[in-house]
Amino acid sequence: MYAVVGFLIAGGIGTISATQTWIMARRVDAAEPLLVTGADAVPLLAALSLAVLALGAALSIAGRALRYVLAVLGLGAAAALIAGTLPISLDPPLSSVAPVLTKATGLSGGKALQALVTALEPTAWPVAALIAWTLLLAASAFVLLTAHRWKAGGRRYEQNPAVRHADAGPLDPVDSWDELSHGTDPTGPSR
Repeated sequence: MYAVVGFLIAGGIGTISATQTWIMARRVDAAEPLLVTGADAVPLLAALSLAVLALGAALSIAGRALRYVLAVLGLGAAAALIAGTLPISLDPPLSSVAPVLTKATGLSGGKALQALVTALEPTAWPVAALIAWTLLLAASAFVLLTAHRWKAGGRRYEQNPAVRHADAGPLDPVDSWDELSHGTDPTGPSR
């Protein structure tokens, strides 16, 4: 249960942070900084954050084997997101704001953009996202270590067709169709 909550929290923070300002790019040609969102700074941020939310939802009902697969996918997503977020939270590279700068100014190329930018200042959002990815990494590792001890999620909703109550009485037409679906002839000698 804790792992599912960890996945959902990490995915939620990532999804929200994708729309928030991650970097303020100060330029020589403008008084106001250019605001760069998380989705612009890390192109995979929104997609992977939504995938993490889906992994968390799937993890809550998955069987044992699928839990391991989901945990490995969670580890991969955490590694990719940490690799994309860590440089921005420490010292944003020019490449993380280049597409937004090119769209705003019409200039492209490393030298032209470098001459245009005076400072790249990260906000608190990359740090918040980095904490979320660390939580995702821990939740994924937790699933790998404990998945064998979880109760089976989907089995409580399955019905065993071999189990039949003696006092159930005669079959109605719906039950007859169900028997046929399970490979039993409801008109056979056993009835």
